[in-house]
Amino acid sequence: MTSDEIKEQLKQVKYPGFSRDIVSFGLVRSAGFHDGTVKVSIALSTNDPKTPLQLKGEIEKALRGLPSVKDIIVEIAVSPAKAAPAAAVSGAAGGNLGGNAGAPKKIRHAIAIASGKGGVGKSTFSVNLACGLAQVLSLQGRPGRVGLMDCDIYGPSVPLMMGLSGRPEVEGEGTEAMLIPMERHGVKVMSMGFLVDENTPVVWRGPMIMKTVQQFVQNVKWGELDVLLIDLPPGTGDAQLSLVQTIPLDGAVIVTTPQPAATNVARKGGLMFQKVNVPLLGVAENMSYFLDPTGQKHELFGSGGGIVTAEKLGTTLLGQVPLIPEIRIGGDTGMPIVVQAPQSAAANIFREIAETLLNRLKTPVSRPM
Repeated sequence: MTSDEIKEQLKQVKYPGFSRDIVSFGLVRSAGFHDGTVKVSIALSTNDPKTPLQLKGEIEKALRGLPSVKDIIVEIAVSPAKAAPAAAVSGAAGGNLGGNAGAPKKIRHAIAIASGKGGVGKSTFSVNLACGLAQVLSLQGRPGRVGLMDCDIYGPSVPLMMGLSGRPEVEGEGTEAMLIPMERHGVKVMSMGFLVDENTPVVWRGPMIMKTVQQFVQNVKWGELDVLLIDLPPGTGDAQLSLVQTIPLDGAVIVTTPQPAATNVARKGGLMFQKVNVPLLGVAENMSYFLDPTGQKHELFGSGGGIVTAEKLGTTLLGQVPLIPEIRIGGDTGMPIVVQAPQSAAANIFREIAETLLNRLKTPVSRPM
């Protein structure tokens, strides 16, 4: 009996509270068979003492039916999950934020989330993807390793969708001052929405936008991150170019809806990244279909736009996110559907996209010439 055969059997074991199995979550460290004994080692991060016991029982139950199995040994390494610190709502983002040169060295991967066109739900997608990444990495024993940088300077909506308000704290003074990102749902967040009054419009020219993007990269104390998602505004202008010049991007994800009015612009957004030598990690099709109360699927915005866009850009379709009220409600209430309903079909789609991206980041994506 091979390790792969044992892992295939372990796919029956779901992590408590999720519809995903322990193999997909990357919790199985080793699996082997010798002289009638199956030995499985898993590692997880949790503060719930019931979880390891529950998993041990489910693993033994799944393996007991295998032929030639006389004994089962399950080893579980448990590390405590770090509690997310409370959101910093005191202090003011004032003072002169200095110009520390270079991008943060503790950010392992930086990914731009772009659309080219507004109105396709890019920020909603970014928020749920960030929460999905945080959940997946937490299950792998790496909590608190996801950041979300809201670069939509003119219309920042990430604070609302993440349930955050107030002003970030400032550490240090003068040219050494650093903004402390707020944190919620296991994600560190920085947004222009924290720095201006909600009733004050941002009326800036290009150079001011570019400076703000640079400060969000260089003057925010992100700490050690596995992934920093960067939610970009629509278009292919100052914010996008400034970002590319400020931080080395490991890739970009293009968000579109299925209809040609969106896909044609999304393709141009993807081509912009290819022109500046940023690899495309994939295309996500948002508002792909509507499910009515009977479960029937309605393709309100047409079909096939996401896969066609991916093919034209020479990349892959990461997933299709449905158009359902729960996703909108989650954004309006600061409880993204990945957090509010982690076992829902939509939440699973976001986590599957998160896992796909993490796997793609392990295998370098070729950069366009």
